[in-house]
Amino acid sequence: MSRVAPSRPSSQGVVVAAVLIVFSIAVLFASLQIEKDPGGGWGARIFPLFGSGTLLLVGVLELRNALAGRVPESTPVSPSIWALLSLALGYVWLIGAVGYLLSTAIAAPLALWMFGIRRPAGLLASAILCPAVYHLIFFELLGVFPPYGRWIDLLDILQGV
Repeated sequence: MSRVAPSRPSSQGVVVAAVLIVFSIAVLFASLQIEKDPGGGWGARIFPLFGSGTLLLVGVLELRNALAGRVPESTPVSPSIWALLSLALGYVWLIGAVGYLLSTAIAAPLALWMFGIRRPAGLLASAILCPAVYHLIFFELLGVFPPYGRWIDLLDILQGV
């Protein structure tokens, strides 16, 4: 586990930075294609714009560090990272299948479990509070269109009550 000399640029770091920068610029332009709210506000585009701007900043910082030869020692990828990635991909798929509320009620306690929360009351609270609070913030206050599920959607059932 040797470090790159501080005076020699890291080609691997430059490649990683370039990929981050190109990806963030692509997402930035794609985010600008999201229509503004009917009232002219930023609406749904604010979150991808913020995320792509953050990725762009990280890419620029990575490029600066790589060119200066400041590259951290590589470490093996933790199984937790793969589990979190699997949860994220499963969550996105589940949103399309059963809608936002139910998929968030499933994913929130699983994510907290992965981060060490084990108390049943906390996990149950996250299954109820996360979907409710996120729904209130995104779909009610910000007016973002909620993703509905193909198979079933809890929002249809709740709105029918």
